Amino acid sequence: MNRILVSFLVIYLISFSLFAQDNSFLKHTVLKGETITHIAAKYKVTPFDIYRLNPDSQAGIKENDVILIPTSIQKESTFKTHIVKSKETLYSISRDYNVNVFELKTLNEDILKDGLKTGQTIKIPTNEAVALVSEKKAPQPTETAIKKTEKVSVTVPEKVIFHVVEPGETKFGIAKKYGISVQELEQKNPAIVSNLTVGYKLIIDASNVKSEIVNHQVEQIANPVEKLVVPEFSSTTEYAKNPKKYAFANYEVKPKETFYSLTQLFHLTQEELILMNPSLADGVKEGMILKVPGKGSITLVAPPISNAKFVDLSKTIKKEDKKQLVLLLPFNASRIQGDTLKTMAIRLKKDAFLNMTLDFYSGALIAIDSAKTLGLNIDVKIFDSEESKISSNVDNVVQVNNLQNADAIIGPFYQQYVEKVAELLKDKNVPVISPLSKEIGKSYSNLYQAMPPSDFAKSAMFDFMLAKHGNIIVVSDPKKTSNKEFISKKCPSAKFVAITETGALDIINLKSLLEKDKLNYVVMDSERTVMIIETTNALLNELANSQIQMVIIEPNQTLDFDEISLKRLTILKMLYPSLTRDNDSSGAAIFEKEYKEKNKIFPSQFATRGFDVTLDTMLRLSQGKTFETSVNEDNTQQVESKFEYVKKNSNGYVNKGVYIMQYEEDLSVKQVN
Repeated sequence: MNRILVSFLVIYLISFSLFAQDNSFLKHTVLKGETITHIAAKYKVTPFDIYRLNPDSQAGIKENDVILIPTSIQKESTFKTHIVKSKETLYSISRDYNVNVFELKTLNEDILKDGLKTGQTIKIPTNEAVALVSEKKAPQPTETAIKKTEKVSVTVPEKVIFHVVEPGETKFGIAKKYGISVQELEQKNPAIVSNLTVGYKLIIDASNVKSEIVNHQVEQIANPVEKLVVPEFSSTTEYAKNPKKYAFANYEVKPKETFYSLTQLFHLTQEELILMNPSLADGVKEGMILKVPGKGSITLVAPPISNAKFVDLSKTIKKEDKKQLVLLLPFNASRIQGDTLKTMAIRLKKDAFLNMTLDFYSGALIAIDSAKTLGLNIDVKIFDSEESKISSNVDNVVQVNNLQNADAIIGPFYQQYVEKVAELLKDKNVPVISPLSKEIGKSYSNLYQAMPPSDFAKSAMFDFMLAKHGNIIVVSDPKKTSNKEFISKKCPSAKFVAITETGALDIINLKSLLEKDKLNYVVMDSERTVMIIETTNALLNELANSQIQMVIIEPNQTLDFDEISLKRLTILKMLYPSLTRDNDSSGAAIFEKEYKEKNKIFPSQFATRGFDVTLDTMLRLSQGKTFETSVNEDNTQQVESKFEYVKKNSNGYVNKGVYIMQYEEDLSVKQVN
């Protein structure tokens, strides 16, 4: 452990941002002597088309400037190209470009013969390419397979088998067992790209599998499952005969949701979800409307109202009773006991999860030192939760160390293991704080989610605008169906800007929705570069006539591109919800100074998070009342985070502490709520 901490002082987590690409334009680097007229002629567009996307170029261009060239008005080539990034799969690429995996495979047969690899340049089919590919028909289900699955309305592909993941198994090992590549395994099971879970039922494409394995297991999948473990269902056979007699609710798939998260949310298996929604056989896609047990339409409920008041808990400390705080952190020390300093350095360069753990731990240590300075009567114990995506040792840690006697527990990191600890200790009502997960997950009366869910941030942004009695206008990308439904329900008075048949922004309609006597909040709910540029151009032109402020309701990576000038965002004083704030208070300065003195580096976001969650928990334990009573009565702010816990409708508590931040013309960002 000491070896870890020594290495930790000098080697830190490096984070990478992944940016979504917009294919409605291409980039051109200006050569020496080139003019807009020359460039327009080269790409067979007009100078006006270029000025529309690059308004700053009207003042002139110079060598090495990067400008956007519209492609939507050009004749498309037979295919586009894409450079494969780390961790991308054919499924994720097909989703990004709205094509199917079979088309990608067919256009790139030679390139993909050894599997998909980072750095490869692959062809992306356009309309012309699709026409060429369609001559080669995709594999179709066999007549036998169709007949045997008609009863449950699920089409089973030809020669498919299932594999249930066992403890200790890896994607590489499973792929090797069946003679396929890891990429092929992920394509068939998109939910495992980021997480292979023990007990997960994998779909295997058996066209490349040894015949004896196929013959043994295809018979099993040809017969429908006898019983569904779903409320109101007796069996798949009965459901298939008369599905109308069962009660269903509609649920729209949110961004980044997977089969695993959906199975956890609705307590269904992957097969049960596909049974009720055959379209899921092609994978989970954002915006899909799913049929699930229940009534009406299922959406995440807006955060409840809290009656607590913001207080400084350091002013009301009670030191009578000694409390015990436990931190369950995933050091996974057993994996690194044999490391030398050299191999540890290599591990820390590659292992982002370990870096995150150590950063969080380093921040928690500063919080513990602060607690000593404040005179808090707390005994802190730290245990290794030995957790990864597929396993943990939390059951054993809880039992062996008698954690049922703790006054509060912070961790583990993964949501499923936090829930497991809460379940083990619910009878003793030991508060279990989830420090990093944004998932709502299962509810337990003793479970406290310290990170606000993403929908809470959206809700907070609309609460702010509604409180200001502004005129709310929404520029909504047609693909953002889940956000559109959320906005319509949260703010029925919001006005949506019309989109033309070609998918472009109707600027005349946008201007007509602006009101002269109100502050106009224009919500930009699109990641398309062209739409963002066109919208901001129109808003900048109208600033002289109307009060306008641009708003985003969730992180928008396109705004980080060089093509979107930061200056235009500051002029429009863009608002956005944030889980953290910039804090120049004396307390924040002390934390930063102490952290730097101890660790020789400034704190990362995870280090600050470790400090905030740990200190907040210790202060709540030192108020002469239970942790739950403090949560119900006291809202707090630490260095970066706000802790405004509210009770969920079912059980447990969730933090709804969200900041509303605003861009200033001096390029700074300030908190406005």
